[in-house]
Amino acid sequence: MEEIYANVDSITSTKQTGPRSSQRRFHGALLVFLGLLSVFLLAGFIGLGVHYSVVINNLTERLQDSNNNLSSMSEERDLLLANLTEITKEMEKLQSLSVHKYTCPAGWRMFRRSCYLLSSESGSWSRGRQDCREKGADLVVIDSTEEQTFLSTFTEVETWSWIGLTDKDKEGTWKWIDGTPLTLRYWAIDQPDNGGGDPQWGEEDCAHMRSGKKTGDNWNDRSCGASLRWICEKNAGV
Repeated sequence: MEEIYANVDSITSTKQTGPRSSQRRFHGALLVFLGLLSVFLLAGFIGLGVHYSVVINNLTERLQDSNNNLSSMSEERDLLLANLTEITKEMEKLQSLSVHKYTCPAGWRMFRRSCYLLSSESGSWSRGRQDCREKGADLVVIDSTEEQTFLSTFTEVETWSWIGLTDKDKEGTWKWIDGTPLTLRYWAIDQPDNGGGDPQWGEEDCAHMRSGKKTGDNWNDRSCGASLRWICEKNAGV
């Protein structure tokens, strides 16, 4: 009998403890799951935070670049407006000048708003300049390719004529009579050569043009005392 009662107690104890043990295991598993879920959620939030931080930084940089570009475009616009204003003023000035009719004295030829005269006599460079000044002019100063072309066809035959270019102040430093340095050059081949060291030519400190020759290379240096014709230039009258 005692064995029977012992077996009954054993069965009863097993029946009472089995479900409780299962519940404890279930609760433990649930806690582990919730813990892992919390970890994953936290990791997800951290990842989203980093992602949004990068996105915000990129947007900030793009906004800054856009502001810089807008500022640059504003500066370019202001510069264009300033240039347009200057161009408008120049056009108005040219229009005001175009209403006047410019004239040259008898015997002088006009090009643009200047008058030119080829002398009928010959003389030194200084004599030519003096004659031009007596006429209210001076030896010609060539400051454009168009003027050079015009003067190259001044006569139909080859004519050697003084122009207002010299290096008398400093050898090799050519200047126009108005003090401007030489920029456009139309020297003949191997010129200027200051006489090439030949005593018969002396110091060649004054320039002349050989009209009737090629436009691009018809200047030469000669001794200022040589006897040549000259070209005078003065502003056209109204």
